[in-house]
Amino acid sequence: MTQHFAIIGAGAGGLCAAKYLTAQGVEVTIFEAGSRIGGLWVYDNDSGMSPAYKSLHINSEAKVSTFIDFPFEDDTPLYPDHKEMSRYFERYAEHFDLTRRVRFNSRVAAIKPTDRAFEVTLESGETYTFDGVIIASGHQSVPRHPPQIESYTGHYLHAHAYRVPAPFADQRVLVIGPGNSGVDIAADICTVTDQTVLSARSPVLIMPRMMFGVPNSRTLLKLERPFLPWKLRVWIRTTLTRMFHGRMEQWGFRTPKTRTHPISHPILISQIAWGRITVKPGIASVDGKTITFNDGSSEAFDAVIAATGYNTAIPFLADDISPVDSETTHVALYNRVAHPRVDGLYFIGFFDVTGGSNIRMMDDQADYIASLITRAVKRPSEDEMLGAIETEREWAISQFPDSPRYGLELDPRRYRKRLALDYQRNGVIHGT
Repeated sequence: MTQHFAIIGAGAGGLCAAKYLTAQGVEVTIFEAGSRIGGLWVYDNDSGMSPAYKSLHINSEAKVSTFIDFPFEDDTPLYPDHKEMSRYFERYAEHFDLTRRVRFNSRVAAIKPTDRAFEVTLESGETYTFDGVIIASGHQSVPRHPPQIESYTGHYLHAHAYRVPAPFADQRVLVIGPGNSGVDIAADICTVTDQTVLSARSPVLIMPRMMFGVPNSRTLLKLERPFLPWKLRVWIRTTLTRMFHGRMEQWGFRTPKTRTHPISHPILISQIAWGRITVKPGIASVDGKTITFNDGSSEAFDAVIAATGYNTAIPFLADDISPVDSETTHVALYNRVAHPRVDGLYFIGFFDVTGGSNIRMMDDQADYIASLITRAVKRPSEDEMLGAIETEREWAISQFPDSPRYGLELDPRRYRKRLALDYQRNGVIHGT
C-alpha cells in the first residue's frame, strides 16, 4: 500500500524532501502558508515568515549552494540574490514535478499523531489524515529580541522586518549583532544614515568574501584538510583574515579564540574604514533613546535594528511532542531529523552549517529521511535514539559558545559520518 506523507513548507527543505520521497514511490502533499514556492528566499513573502531584505545575497558560492543534482544555470552570479534563489527553487519544483503537489495558502494549525496516522489540521478548519509528516517550516520566523531593549523609546524593529534602507535616511541607527544579517544591514543602511553603529557583544571574525580572486570557500577548502584539529583551522582563518583585513581589534571587534560560526562580507570593513560605521561592544543599559555600552560610552539613537537571531518554534506541535528547547533553540532529534518517541514524524532544515551550504545539507537529510521511511535504514530503539541525541548535544556544548545562536549548529563532516555509519549498519550502499 502506498504511503502518503504531509510536508509542511515549500521552501528548500520541503521541496527536497518531496523530491526524495516521490522518487521512492511515497505520495506527498506539501502545505505552504504563502502563495509562492521558495520559503525564506521569497522577498515580502505573503506567508509573513521570510526575513529577506531587498539587498540580500546568499553567503556561500553558487557552485556549492545548490541541490546535488540540480545546478544553477551557467550565467548565475557567484553569489545569487534572493530573486535568483526563489527562481531556482521554482525551477527545481517544476523539474521534479513537485509544484502540482503544493497546496498554497494552507497554513497548518495543528498536527496530532493518532494510532498509526497523523491528523493535519489547517487554519481553515480542514483536517487530513496522513501516514507521516515531515516538518520543513524553517527556524527563522520567530524573532528573538534583546531583553535590554524593552525600555527603548525610539523606533525599534527586528532584522526580520527590515527591507530597505530608505526609512532610516538621516537618522542615527544602532544595529545589534554582528551576524550575517547584522553586518549586511549595517553595510546597507550606512550610506543613507546620519550615523550607523554596530554593536558586537561577542568576539567575531569578519572574513573577506573573496580571497586571492576566488570565493573564500575555495581557499579554505584547500587549506582546512579534514584531518586538521579545529584549533588549527581557527588559526588558519584568523591568519588569512588578518592578511586581508588586519586585526579585528583595529576595527572595534574582538578576535574569537574558540570555534565560532564564520562571518564574511564584501564591504563591511571598508565601510568602517570610511567612517560610515562605528563598532561598539555589547549594551549595558537603555534609558529612553540613550543607550550605554559596556565600554562606558553612551549615545542617543533614533532607531534600533536587532539582528539577534530567532527562537526555534513549531507552534502547530503540542508541547508534549515538540522537540524544541525554547531556551537554547536546540532540537532533540535523532540525527537531526527523527523524533525519538513518535515514529513517522520527521524534520528537515533545523540546523546551521558550520561552514558550507545549508541547501546542500538538505540533500543529505532528505535522502536519509527517505531511507528511514522506506525502512532501508532501521529505526533504532527509543533509548538508543535518546542516548545518541544526548551524546551529540554534549559534544556541541563542548565545541561551540554557550549561546542560543549555536543551538542549531551542525558540523557537516561529523554529521555526514554519522549518517554514513547508519547506512553501513543497515547494509545500505550509499554514494550521495
